[in-house]
Amino acid sequence: MEVVGLLCLAAAVLAWGFLWVWDSSERKKSQEQASLLGGGSRTLLVIAHPDDEAMFFAPTVLGLARLRHRLSLLCFSAGNYYNQGEIRKKELLQSCDVLGIPPSSVMVIDNRDFPDDPGVQWDTEHVASVLLWHIEENGINLVVTFDAGGVSGHSNHVALYAAVRVLCAHASVCECAAQVYLPSGPALFSASYPGCPLHAHQQRSGTS
Repeated sequence: MEVVGLLCLAAAVLAWGFLWVWDSSERKKSQEQASLLGGGSRTLLVIAHPDDEAMFFAPTVLGLARLRHRLSLLCFSAGNYYNQGEIRKKELLQSCDVLGIPPSSVMVIDNRDFPDDPGVQWDTEHVASVLLWHIEENGINLVVTFDAGGVSGHSNHVALYAAVRVLCAHASVCECAAQVYLPSGPALFSASYPGCPLHAHQQRSGTS
């Protein structure tokens, strides 16, 4: 019995040591990611419709929250394609609350210029103008949005990516930089101050 007890004790000590080493490694990795992505940054998630935040961005949002980013969300439509815009706006607020984005940091643009409709091409310059105003008004220095294919191919999603690229095309607005890769997720653009907001770090999505 004493031998069995000693073996159990040794196994427990080894398991504790392994977990301690693993936890230390994870903490170090998180610290390195926080340094790379600017822990404490004012981060803006830009989506086209309510439910995008959960369907396409939940892992990224949770990861950034873990890195202590101050998160806010800008949604360009109420998602009223099936005349359920009011319901979907409420669902968006509930979803964001679960993801760690407070209601006070969520803004929905319910404007006929940006209808929830895959058959309508949103004006890129108009989207870029609205986005730029929101970034400057709120001191945003990290923007997260869709990749070039809009992840799912939805034209409204693609419009957001195109608008960010328009901002990045202007030297007076931003200076493009090297790419940064995360395990999976959407396009990631880092802003830079002073000057304008989008000192771009683009990440190709790993989501299908």
